[in-house]
Amino acid sequence: MATAVVERVRSADRSSGEKGGLALLILVGVCLLAIGAGWLPDGLDFLLLVVIGLALVGLIMAAVLGGPDLRRALAPYGLLKPGSMWLALFYLAPLWTLLRNSLSAKETRFDVQAKFSWEFSNYGTAFSDFGPQFGRAFLYAGAATALTILIGYPVAYFIAFRGGRWRNILLGLVVVPFFTSYLIRTIAWSSILADSGPAVSVIEKLRLDGILEGIGIMDDGRLINTASAVVFGLTYNFLPFMILPIYVSLEKVDTRLMDAAQDLYSSASRAFRKVVLPLSIPGVFAGTLLTFIPAAGDFVNAQFLGNPNTTMIGNSIQDQFLRQNNYPVASAMAFVLMAIITILVLIYSKFFGTEDLA
Repeated sequence: MATAVVERVRSADRSSGEKGGLALLILVGVCLLAIGAGWLPDGLDFLLLVVIGLALVGLIMAAVLGGPDLRRALAPYGLLKPGSMWLALFYLAPLWTLLRNSLSAKETRFDVQAKFSWEFSNYGTAFSDFGPQFGRAFLYAGAATALTILIGYPVAYFIAFRGGRWRNILLGLVVVPFFTSYLIRTIAWSSILADSGPAVSVIEKLRLDGILEGIGIMDDGRLINTASAVVFGLTYNFLPFMILPIYVSLEKVDTRLMDAAQDLYSSASRAFRKVVLPLSIPGVFAGTLLTFIPAAGDFVNAQFLGNPNTTMIGNSIQDQFLRQNNYPVASAMAFVLMAIITILVLIYSKFFGTEDLA
């Protein structure tokens, strides 16, 4: 009887601790969102911060003074709080501000603040005036993602299965480009692809310029300021994001599975298709997301390697924000970009699945 009573008390402590921890987690998140989004009148921000601080102190005191069951119930929410506070303040609050701006209007481009007026026409402008830029962004990002798979998969396979004692050095070489600024790497590619650069010189010596002209890679004997140069820049800059996830997946593959497949009279190519490739799909999935999403919003490569006819949606968003001072349309364009990427990722996830990513 006494054991049952004690068990009920412990269960009540756990339940109250979970409810209290969840409620406090939501409360802190909403408060920080309100502060970051500017929902509160002037002067209440500090008061709300004091309330958040007192709530956190109360949580800590409850965990210290309570029993072990209460501490176990509160521990997950305590661990979640730093991340949830960061997301509320630096992700949800800016996202809300962006949404509000996308539905606002400015009488002239010189107005400092846009007035919220449910201006849905901004989204129509984003589609009608910047449709080609959206199309090029996803086309170039898709082409770059396909190239990173074609280049990165063999590299990751070689490091995972043939790297041996050089594996760590090879992985280090993959991430060495990150030691240099993204901007400097892109500008370096403008020198490599220049008319007098090494890439064009090699192509001319091998007499491949005619073939490359025919398939649209070169334009009038030039590589720089073409769509191909933009795709090459995106491929180079995001290649490590494809190699590393694929390598992680391949490293987990037990090589004895391939030996067993070959013992059952399977050829090496068939063993790869039936054993290695399916087990590496989670890495390809993760690498595709890490490559395609930032590449679709990139504007640096198109700016330094392309021409006015190869601008991507990132260039247009930057121009509307920083040059045209048209925050409402720029915010609508950013929201449209996020919505399209989200839909594409959901469709992609439906076909490839994410249950094996862990």
